[in-house]
Amino acid sequence: MTGYITDSRTARISEPRTDDQSTESATPQVNQFATDGGRRPPVVVKIGGAKAVDPEGAVSDIASLVDEGRDVVVVHGGSTAVDETLERMGIEPTYVETPGGVTGRFTDEETIEVFEMVMAGKLNTELTTLFRNAGVDALGLSGVDGGLLSGPRKSAVRVLEDGKKKIKRGDHSGKITDVNDELLTDLLADSYTPVVSVPMLGENKDGSVTPVNADADRSAAAIAGALGGELIMLTDVTGIYEDPDDPETLIESASTPDELDDIEAAAEGFMTKKVMAATEALDGGSPAVYIGDANSDTPVTDALSGSGTTIHRSVLTEEVDQ
Repeated sequence: MTGYITDSRTARISEPRTDDQSTESATPQVNQFATDGGRRPPVVVKIGGAKAVDPEGAVSDIASLVDEGRDVVVVHGGSTAVDETLERMGIEPTYVETPGGVTGRFTDEETIEVFEMVMAGKLNTELTTLFRNAGVDALGLSGVDGGLLSGPRKSAVRVLEDGKKKIKRGDHSGKITDVNDELLTDLLADSYTPVVSVPMLGENKDGSVTPVNADADRSAAAIAGALGGELIMLTDVTGIYEDPDDPETLIESASTPDELDDIEAAAEGFMTKKVMAATEALDGGSPAVYIGDANSDTPVTDALSGSGTTIHRSVLTEEVDQ
């Protein structure tokens, strides 16, 4: 099963939106980091869960940033491990296409149980352990803990089947509308490094709550927006390419609405969701978003230095203060 445990774990060193999901990010909160005498805003690092992503470099790099006094929040994915677990249990993962042409996971009752087990249990524990072995005072959290990530549950989604639009019911997913940024800022102030995973806390129409799935990129975007932090999305490619099959066509940066349009036109497949998450983070209050290669020796530092694709907040159509 794909996981985050690597040979370094004992060595001490110093997912898809459905068509009716809004692209709104969580409501921006007052960011203490930008106003308390010049303290730098936190970095929110999203580590992908694909097989091709090795978290070891990111863990070491983040450990160095934390050692230098930078506040970091880590968000991780893990859909590959969820699919592998479902298949081992004899359950076929279900993916659906929205009328807008976006392919995403349908999270039924069995699948959300596996998400809870694999994401908040196995993967979050493994990654938190890697950070602690790297000298980081990491603390694992799911979006349910402390109401960290919350919003309305979506029990039905619009899908496209055989060319026809249909409603598929029984989904366990949600739209993040609230981030408990006070919990995160308190943990950061106490020198903890939060390591966050889904599920989020879904609010039912009857007022009760339940764990539901949410896309990890969009979860990271909501957190970055709420904290006013820089967002780094690490994946298995260097950044966004004009030609998705040619790394030589890397788009290094976007600073204007037209350049954002170019990025959105170039993004395909999983990168489409990352661009969507990037715009949500920027709209929520993040000053910049970086998409970079998770497998470099110092992926976070490299991304912040502009080695991948950098999307600046000035790409938003409305004028904002930089």
